[in-house]
Amino acid sequence: MTKRMALSGAFLVCALAGQTASAQEAGRPATAEPQRAPSTFKSSVDVVSVSAVVRDRKGRFVSNMEQKDFIIAEGGRPRPILDFKAQADGPVKVAVLFDISGSMRVGTKAVDARQAALYLLGALRGTDQAAVFSFDTRLDRVTDFTSDMHVLEAALDHVEPPFGQTSMYDAVAQTARAVAGAAAGTGHLAERSAVVVLTDGVDTHSRLTPEQVSGIASEIDVPVYIVAVMSSVDDPEGDGARGEAQGPLPNLAHWTGGEYFVVSAPARASIAARQIIEELRHQYVIAFEASSAPGWRSLEVRARDRDLVVRARAGYMVSGTVGDTAAAR
Repeated sequence: MTKRMALSGAFLVCALAGQTASAQEAGRPATAEPQRAPSTFKSSVDVVSVSAVVRDRKGRFVSNMEQKDFIIAEGGRPRPILDFKAQADGPVKVAVLFDISGSMRVGTKAVDARQAALYLLGALRGTDQAAVFSFDTRLDRVTDFTSDMHVLEAALDHVEPPFGQTSMYDAVAQTARAVAGAAAGTGHLAERSAVVVLTDGVDTHSRLTPEQVSGIASEIDVPVYIVAVMSSVDDPEGDGARGEAQGPLPNLAHWTGGEYFVVSAPARASIAARQIIEELRHQYVIAFEASSAPGWRSLEVRARDRDLVVRARAGYMVSGTVGDTAAAR
C-alpha cells in the first residue's frame, strides 16, 4: 500500500558552510558550500564514517587500498583514522527517486526515466536492496526496501503519471534520511547506500536549497547520484555523458560524494546505471573521531599516491545544543 510522506516545512535557511573538500577531484564545485538546517539536538556521535571511491587517472577502480594509503584532513588538518573497511563487492542499498512533476510529461522523459530505473534494478544482485520513491510537491514511498525484483518492477508500474510542480530538493533530503534510517542498526561500519534521482532537472517548489540538501545528505554519508533525463536536442554532450559541468544538480551530487549523469539515449542510461552500482560496490569506508566544535566541518579525503583520485563527501555537521542556529564555519 502506498504510504504518503508529507514533506516537512520546518527546515530553515542557515549560513554558508565550510569550504569544499577533495580539490583534486575534477568537477568538485568551488563557488558555494553545503548548508545545514538548524540543529534540534546535541550530537552524541563521536566517530564519523566517510565512504570513498578511488580511481586511477584512466578512471579504473582501485581496489587494493589499505588504511595507511589514505589521508583525511578536516579544515586542512590531518585526522587519525580509527577504523577502515575495504570489503570489496558487498551488497548495496539504493533508493530510486522518480520525478513525477508536470515537466516530465514533455516528450518521452517519463518513459525514459522508467527505462533508466529498470537498468538500475537490473544491475542489482539477490543480496542487494532497493526502494522506489516518487515526488512532485510531495514525497511518495511507492515500496519499501526489498530484494524482491518482482516487487520492485511492479512498483514502477504504480508510479503516478507526471503532474504538478517540483519539490526535488526537498524530496532528495527526505529520501536521504529514509536511506540512512534503513541502514541504521545493521551492525556494519557503513552501508553501501545511495539515492538515485531520475529527473529532468527542473525544481519549481522546494523550500530547501541545493546547498542545504547537500549538507543534510553529507552529514549522514548518503551519496546522491542524479540522472538527468533529457532529449538529444537538449543534451549538452550530444549523445549523453557523465556530466562534469557545475550548477545546482552537479554540485549537489559532487558535494555528497555522488555523481551527475546526462542521459538522452537508452545506451547511456544503461551505462550510467552500471557505473552507479559498480561505484557503490567499490567503496572504502573510513572512520575518524568527530570534531568537538559545532558546525560544518569540511573534509578532504585523498590518497598518498598522487596519481589516484578519491571522491568522497565534502564534509559533515557537528550538532550543537537545542536550537543552535550559529553559522557553520
